[in-house]
Amino acid sequence: MSDFNAPRLFVDDDLPGSITFDARQTNYLRNVMRLKPGDSIIVFNGRDGEYRATIDELGKKAGEAVASEKLRAQTRRPSLWYAFAPLKQARLDYMVEKAAEMGAGRLVPVLTQHGQVRRINRERLTANIVEACEQCGILSVPDIVEPVPLADFLGSLDGRSLVVADEALAGEEGDAIATIRAAGAPLAVLVGPEGGFSAEERALFTPRASRVSLGPRVLRADTAAVALLALVEAAFPSK
Repeated sequence: MSDFNAPRLFVDDDLPGSITFDARQTNYLRNVMRLKPGDSIIVFNGRDGEYRATIDELGKKAGEAVASEKLRAQTRRPSLWYAFAPLKQARLDYMVEKAAEMGAGRLVPVLTQHGQVRRINRERLTANIVEACEQCGILSVPDIVEPVPLADFLGSLDGRSLVVADEALAGEEGDAIATIRAAGAPLAVLVGPEGGFSAEERALFTPRASRVSLGPRVLRADTAAVALLALVEAAFPSK
């Protein structure tokens, strides 16, 4: 089990072994957590598992530690794909954090006719994903790809089951969890833009997707993300 009482950081270095902290990590350890040489932290790199490390040095802009005690073996990246129409920045930050926390292994921005955002800052979003993994004990960091048109996304599924949260079904009765479970894994889920899917887009994905309602109300896209991923977890509980 991970030690959730200790600060936890994602690092690029191979583990076990020596670790070098960048300026952001050093500031966090030294000025936010008030740690000093000799103190312990938890580190992971998404490849080699999770280790306890002892801080050797914390300067003003850099630091070093040595990781030696293995706490957990590396896990596989979750098979779940979370696809979404990009949002404006603050709400997009929230969405990708929650998707990482709730078990997505790949995040796929999908360009739709009614979407208002066409580009993303992958570096910023990756940093948000890493921070979510640091805080939630996640070992395998999800990846996020560049935005793709809806048709290209559908063409990339290659046999993967698709579940779409379709606002056109709002208020309709049905067992969303049973629908998701019946779709089967590996699974991709899709949440559309604030303006909803167009008739052409719905005609494009309907023949190959299982459509679900998220309840009686039309939810904001970032809220829909949490609701849909909670249903996926209920359908396929994490081991």
